Order: sequence, then C-alpha cells, then structure tokens
Amino acid sequence: MSDNLTLPAQQGSTGTSTEALLKVEGLTKHFPIYGGFPIKRKVGAVQAVDNVDLTVGVGESVGLVGESGCGKSTTGRLVTRLLEPTGGRIEYAGHDITHAKRKQLAPIRSEIQMIFQDPYSSLNPRQTVGTIIKSPMEVNGINPAGGREKKVRELLELVGLNPEHYNRFPHEFSGGQRQRIGVARALALNPKLIVADEPVSALDVSIQAQVVNLLQKVQEEMGIAFLFIAHDLAVVRHFSQRVAVMYLGKVVEVGDRDSIYNRPRHPYTHALLSAVPEVAMDDEAENRERIRLAGDVPSPISPPSGCRFRTRCWKAQDKCATEEPPLVQISGNRDGHLTACHFPEEPTTEARDEDVVLDPALKALEDSAEKE
Repeated sequence: MSDNLTLPAQQGSTGTSTEALLKVEGLTKHFPIYGGFPIKRKVGAVQAVDNVDLTVGVGESVGLVGESGCGKSTTGRLVTRLLEPTGGRIEYAGHDITHAKRKQLAPIRSEIQMIFQDPYSSLNPRQTVGTIIKSPMEVNGINPAGGREKKVRELLELVGLNPEHYNRFPHEFSGGQRQRIGVARALALNPKLIVADEPVSALDVSIQAQVVNLLQKVQEEMGIAFLFIAHDLAVVRHFSQRVAVMYLGKVVEVGDRDSIYNRPRHPYTHALLSAVPEVAMDDEAENRERIRLAGDVPSPISPPSGCRFRTRCWKAQDKCATEEPPLVQISGNRDGHLTACHFPEEPTTEARDEDVVLDPALKALEDSAEKE
C-alpha cells in the first residue's frame, strides 16, 4: 500500500468544518538537558512535543490520546501558555499568542481554562472551596451580579455539589467531588475553551461517568470548546467529536470519531485500539484484531529517525527510517481524516487472518493460559 494516493486536506490541518477557535501549527517544545561540572552546558534536549498541528472549533470537543509520555499534557500546557513554546504558532480567536507577554495574555486568560489531572494536588489544602473557586474572579477583577459568593454557590450546584459546602476544605471531599470542584473553578470565568488534562483518570469508573456527563452537560449549555486529554479511549469516544492520536511527541492520525475508531489507517492507532479491553462474548471478541507490540516507547531524548513508530511497527521498511511521513489525507479516507504513514493499514478493525505478534514472550504466556 505504499502507492496510496494522497489528497490535500480540505478543511484545515485537522479537517474541522467549524470556525476555528484554537489553531496550532508546528507546535514544538524541547526541554534542555544540562550536564558537566563545574560549568554546566547543554548536552541534549527532551523532545516532548515536535511539530504538532491541531485545530479546535468553537463549541467543539477534540480528544487527544496516546501512551504515557507521548506529550499530551505538555501540549495542553503549551496551549494554555503555562509553558513557553520552543517553536511553532498558537493562534486563539484569530490572535497569535505564541510568545505573548503577561500583559498581552491578560485579556484572554479568563477565556482559556484548565482542569488538571490530579484532583488532590491541584487544590490548595489551606483554602476553603469558596476561596478556591472565587480566586479566579478576584484575580481577573470580575464582579458578577449578586456577588462572588452567590456565583460560587451557583457553580457548586451546577457541578452537583451542595452550596453549603462553600466553607469546607478540600480534605473533606472524595476524589470525584474534588474533581467537580476543579470543574467549578474552571467554569468560574465563563471560558470559551477548557483544556481537560486526564480529568477522570484518577477516579472510580462510576464517578468517571458522572464527571464526563457533567462536562457534556456544561458543554451543551454553555457552548464551551474542549481539548480533552485522556488515556481511556472509551471515554474519549463518548465525549469527543474528533480525535487526534499522538506518539512520541507527534500527531500520527487525526479525524472524526467514527473514522478513528472504525476506520483507522495508522498502525499505531490499530495497536492502540486493539489494546482496549472489552466485555464481549467469545464470538464477538474473535471479530476484533489483536496486536501485541514489543518493547517500550523510545526515549524522547533521542527519537528514531524518519517515522518514530517504525521501531515497533510490523510494516516498517527502509523508507520509514529515512523519510518522515507527512500528515496527509490518504485516498479513500473521509475529508479531514489525516494519517502520517508511508504504508497505512486497511481501514478496518476486524480480526486478521493472522494476529500481529511482535512480543513472543507475551504470546507464549497467553498460549499457556489458554491451555490451562
């Protein structure tokens, strides 16, 4: 399939058909590594994010998935300008904020908010819930009708907490309740974009559903756009209209929800979907492809040349080591379904004639378990 025709992207780098609220082009973040004694000097760099293109439309939810260490959280922090980009361009509502200074960012700080991954460390244990939620309003000089306390109590009720919890401290709440407090804090300024960094990964499954349903309700009622970062592919599928797949600092595939989950083209996306456990009858489970990758993700300090996934890919050839595949639309894909692969897979997740097994040790363990 190396001769696949490629077509130009029809609607922007990620195929969004809505007005772009956030547009990221060539976003790069390298963390320098220093060594030497007594004089330290730069000896390398961690290439956490490298040349990422991403678009989020007004009121749209875009999922960002991938293995741990692939650069998802760093991308989220770059978008919110909590980190300074090494290269690339970040455009919000038509304004370039890539290297904007503090005073330049002040007018839009209230419009871009973040829900952090850890509901325990992201809340100040010495402050009450009321103080935590109203602090953003104080910093931005916002005085809502009826006062800040009234607004905080309304937000607590909106996220499913008792308004009487206003004077309680974070240690008096469960993990799910703390994450709801984080959601209320993010909503305090009526943002237009929320970067949700693993908002449910630390929660029980039942609580995960409550928080995700809450975020969906908030999105529908307030028209907020989301960049939803998560490991759980089932949660992303439920929440996001479009999905971007990251591997070792790069976006390798992006498209609408149905294309990514039912018609993936990049081998890594196939492997990622194959790894998701599903509760199904034996005959249904047999209809899914099974892929077992070998080894760990390479170090971002010295990533592989060409395609970064080639060291774990069953379709890798010499071309993959010398040429980096561009993120393009492959012939037969829907508009906006882009893939970065020289030798893409067939657009299906059904079982193969023969499973892809790159880890013989894992295969041996599974075979012995089946015999027992």
